[in-house]
Amino acid sequence: MLFVEFARVCEQVAATTKKLEKAALLGPFLGRLDDQDLAIAARFFAGTPFSLADQRVLNVGGAVIRDAVLQLTGALPEEWSRLLVALGEAGRAAQQLLAQYETVEPTLTLADVMAVYEQLEAARGPSKKVPIIMATLQRMTPLEAAYFIKLMLGGDLRIGLQEGLVEDALARAAGVPVGLVQRANMLLGDIGETALFARYGELAAATMRLFHPLKFMLASPISDPQEIRKGIAGPFFVEDKYDGIRAQAHKQGDRVVLYSRTLDEISQRFPELHAPLLNLPGEWVLDGEILAARDGRILPFKALQARLGRKDVSEDLLASTPVIFVAYDLLYQDGDVLLDAPLYMRRVQLEDLVRTYASDQPVDGVVSGTVMPSLQLLVRDVERVERLFEQARARGNEGLMVKDPDSHYKPGRRGREWLKVKKALATLDVVVTAAEVGNGHRRRFLSDYTFAVRRSADDPELLNVGKAYSGLTDPEVQELTDWFTAHTVRDFGRVKLVEPQIVFEVAFDSVQPSPRHKSGYALRFPRIIRWRKDKPAAEIDTLDTVRQLAELT
Repeated sequence: MLFVEFARVCEQVAATTKKLEKAALLGPFLGRLDDQDLAIAARFFAGTPFSLADQRVLNVGGAVIRDAVLQLTGALPEEWSRLLVALGEAGRAAQQLLAQYETVEPTLTLADVMAVYEQLEAARGPSKKVPIIMATLQRMTPLEAAYFIKLMLGGDLRIGLQEGLVEDALARAAGVPVGLVQRANMLLGDIGETALFARYGELAAATMRLFHPLKFMLASPISDPQEIRKGIAGPFFVEDKYDGIRAQAHKQGDRVVLYSRTLDEISQRFPELHAPLLNLPGEWVLDGEILAARDGRILPFKALQARLGRKDVSEDLLASTPVIFVAYDLLYQDGDVLLDAPLYMRRVQLEDLVRTYASDQPVDGVVSGTVMPSLQLLVRDVERVERLFEQARARGNEGLMVKDPDSHYKPGRRGREWLKVKKALATLDVVVTAAEVGNGHRRRFLSDYTFAVRRSADDPELLNVGKAYSGLTDPEVQELTDWFTAHTVRDFGRVKLVEPQIVFEVAFDSVQPSPRHKSGYALRFPRIIRWRKDKPAAEIDTLDTVRQLAELT
C-alpha cells in the first residue's frame, strides 16, 4: 500500500469530529491491507512508528526537521518560523513550503517509510539524520511529507485520532467487543500485532508480554471524605498519597526495568533499586512510587528533582539523594495477569512477595527497606478519614488514597473505585497554554505562565483558569524559557501561545467566578508548587474539580 493512501485517509479522519465516523473511515482501509502493511498502518494511525513494547526512539527534534526542510527548499529560517507559528506544527509547515516546488508522483509504500524510520533510529546525531530526511522528502508529495514528519515527531497526528479509536476500528472490523481488542493490546504492547490477532480471531490467545509499560490506573480527586460513599458502600483501603514519582517495575529472569507514568523507561536514573528489586522472587509487574528517603524518613519531592531528566546519575547524587520503591499494587505474577482480581487479593500477594524487604510497616513516616509495601489500613468509618489525612500530611506525604478492596485494575482509566483525598483549595495539576516575558531580573525570560484544566476527563479542550509566576527557581525558568521558545505555536511578542505539554502543580487561596476566562473561573493568588515532569497533560485536573472547589469558597 502506498504511503500517500494512508495520508489521504488521515485527512478524511481530520475532517470529521465524530468518533464513529473516524472509526468507520479506518475500517475499510485497514481491511484492504496485507498483514505487513496492517501492522505498520495500525501503529502509524496510533501516532508512532514503533510500538509501546519497542522502546526504540527516533531522537529527531524540531531543529533537525527544520534544517532538512530549509536545505531542501532553500527557504529562509524566518519563513519557517512564520509558518510554524501560523500553522502550529512542523508537518503542516513543511507541507506548505514543499507545495511551492514541483511535486513528484507518489511511489513510497508503508513499508518503505517504515524502513526510513528504522534508518533514522540507527543514525546517530543530526549530521546523519538530516540527509536521510532530505532524501525521503525529495521522493514525497507535500501531503506525504506532512504525515512523515508528524510520525517522526511521534505521539499525536493531530487529527483527533487516538489509539483507543484504532482499537475501536479493529474491533468493528473483526466483529468483536472492543474490550477484547483493548485487553490484547494492553497485554502485547503493540497495536500492530493486536491488529493481526484481531484479523485472525486470536485475541483471546494474547498473553502478557513483560517490558512494555501498562497504562497506569488513575484516581478521581475528592475534597470531602463523604464523597467516598458515592462509589464505595462498604469498608475501604486507605493509603498515604506519596509525594514521589509514580513508577512501574517489571522483572523477569535477571532483568529489571522501571517505567514512569509517561511510559518512558527510567531505570538508569535509579540504579540502586535494581539489586533489591531483582532479589524479589519470580517474575512480576509492580505499581508503586519512587521516593527519596534518608535514615528511615521520606524526603520532600524537591529532593528527587535532581534525579529527573538525567541519563546518568553521579556517585555524589546517589549518595545525596537515596531512593526507595514503595509498592502498592501487583499487576502480574509468574504467568498470571492479576488485573481482574480484586484489590484485596492482589494486596495479599503483594505483601507476600515483598515481605523480605518490609518486616515492619512504616510508622510515623519511618520506612524500612529499599523495597516495601505502602502503608495501608482497612477503614469502615468515613469519619476517620480526616484524622488519617492529617497524619499522612504530618509524615510528609501529600494526603490520602482511598481504594475499593473489590476494585479491578483498569489501565489508563479514572473512576470512583480509586480516590485521592485533597484538602479543599490545596492544589490543582494544570497545563501551561501561554508564556509571557517576566519583569525585573526575569525580564529576559518567559517566566509568567497562563495555565488551564481539561473540560472533562473525556473532553480534552483546555480552559484557562489563571496565571502564575512565582515558585520556580531561576534554572527552572531558564529551562522552561528554552522549551517554550522551541515549542511556540503563536508569537505575539511578549506573549507566546505554546504547545500544552508542561504540567504544573499550583496552589491558590480561593476559586472565583471570572468572565475573563472561558472556564468561568479564576484561581486567586495562584503559585507554582512544582513542575510535574512526571505527569502528562492528559492527566491534569478537570473543570469539574474547579467547580467543586468553587462551591466551597
